[in-house]
Amino acid sequence: MTARDHNNTRDELCDLIVVGAGAGGMTAALTAAHMGLNVVLCEATAQVGGTTATSAGTLWLPGNRHGRQAGYTDSPQAGAHYLQAISGPDDALDRRHAFLESADTAIEFLERHTALAFASAGEHPDYLEASGAATHGRALSPVEFDGRLLGADFDRVRAPLDDFLLLGGMMANKVDVQSLVRRYRSWKAFRRTVQLVGRYARDRLRYRRGTRLVLGNALVARMLFSLRAAKVELRFETRLVGLDKDGSGRVCGATFESGNSRISLQARCGVVLATGGIGHHAELRAALDPSAFESLTPQSVRGEGLALAREAGAILERHPGDFLWQPVSRVPASGGGHRLFPHLYLDRAKPGLLAVDHAGRRFVNEGASYHHFVAAMIERAADRPAYLICDAAFVRRYGLGVIPPGTRNLRHFERAGYLVIAQSPEELAKRLGIDAGAFSDTIRQNNEYAVSGTDAEFGKGATPVSRFNGDAQHHPNPCLGRIATAPFCALAIWPADAASSSGLRTDADGRVLDIHDRAIAGLYACGNDMASVMRGTYPGPGATLGPAIVFGWRVARHAEATLRSS
Repeated sequence: MTARDHNNTRDELCDLIVVGAGAGGMTAALTAAHMGLNVVLCEATAQVGGTTATSAGTLWLPGNRHGRQAGYTDSPQAGAHYLQAISGPDDALDRRHAFLESADTAIEFLERHTALAFASAGEHPDYLEASGAATHGRALSPVEFDGRLLGADFDRVRAPLDDFLLLGGMMANKVDVQSLVRRYRSWKAFRRTVQLVGRYARDRLRYRRGTRLVLGNALVARMLFSLRAAKVELRFETRLVGLDKDGSGRVCGATFESGNSRISLQARCGVVLATGGIGHHAELRAALDPSAFESLTPQSVRGEGLALAREAGAILERHPGDFLWQPVSRVPASGGGHRLFPHLYLDRAKPGLLAVDHAGRRFVNEGASYHHFVAAMIERAADRPAYLICDAAFVRRYGLGVIPPGTRNLRHFERAGYLVIAQSPEELAKRLGIDAGAFSDTIRQNNEYAVSGTDAEFGKGATPVSRFNGDAQHHPNPCLGRIATAPFCALAIWPADAASSSGLRTDADGRVLDIHDRAIAGLYACGNDMASVMRGTYPGPGATLGPAIVFGWRVARHAEATLRSS
């Protein structure tokens, strides 16, 4: 795969080529189309959404209009203050400033011109305690969407991970999960459960899964619906294999493989790379991730956007850690191998669970954000798993990994090799191969903290994000509970990346830069192909999707201005 020259014959011409139908790419395509550009959106798979579709769909946007309208006090300036506190000053390219300054305008544009709709997530704390951090109003959630409106295109929306679908195909957000878990504890929760399950049952008479779409699926479906309404040309199963340059060195088109054919497209404004970041590109992973951690990105994300851009002269901007992390358990597959289950918020922060390292000792606030939890894991021992420890009563109440709440018989999960069970902490330590004395001391200390309500070591339940994901009905601390009733359980967890922070270096308009920080004419990047403006930090929920959408909008705006001035 190499950059090609202008002597190749191209049979098609458009204004802008967008490569990749995730949040960034679809935003760029939608914005450009509504600005009057002729856009071709090429997607390597048969479905839209990429990593966005399997995410929570949250956008981190300080000072957004929906938060203000809901009565929360926040501003872009407060967001800038927070980012400076956790990652230092803005870079010389002013990309952070561009993100914060443009966020509200981008959302207003999209909601005015497309079917995209957002609501304030209300309480959804930032992930770090620092000056300028917020607990309310900074995160946006996509409004749920009726997938039936897509018609045949409903199957074009990448489904969530199977383990996050209830009853074989029903989506549920955090509020839904709370109702389902408490369905027999209150009339309100029971009524909500009946509504959800009833809608799902009707859906399954006609569809392979539920059509009530929430989280990342709602965001993706709204974008696809809007792309069709804007008559943007979508080409599925069309994978990028080359970037084409003219005699001046400007990127003027791209070459794709589709089936057994090669297709060359030419674009007046250039090419937007939004292929999903590093993903499973073997050489890039080996260079950036020598520990070879597994990736939660779809197998279709192969890093070709980054690789081809580098061949065209682009520079890869490195950040501390390079990746953004999530802790995962390995779920054995019936035919061998395993799939990954990300432990985001359902279990780690709940009372009655702790995490220990290979020495049998705690190493982190279990209620920390997924990224920071894994960062502590890697710092402690990059080549060994950590273990989530609880008792069977905890699993019955809250669930654990893929084990749903209410489960009483855990033997199936033990026989499958997913869970380790023992009748005493000493026996459990022996089965895990860790020091029994240190492990017993850790559990004893946890039980003392549960009674006092204060975690003197790591502050579980003292930080806003841990309290948010704890159990508000549990006292005195929503995140601290005793581990005291046999049998005792252990679940191995490992680091996995969900996205890359390192990526193509761009300017504030998403123009890809070379080693001298000069823009490569006609080449743009957004989403995970673009180096994160957070520069290796993870400030809060939606810290990848927020910038993806904002810079998708900025890329399209710059491309339209370039065409208008030419």
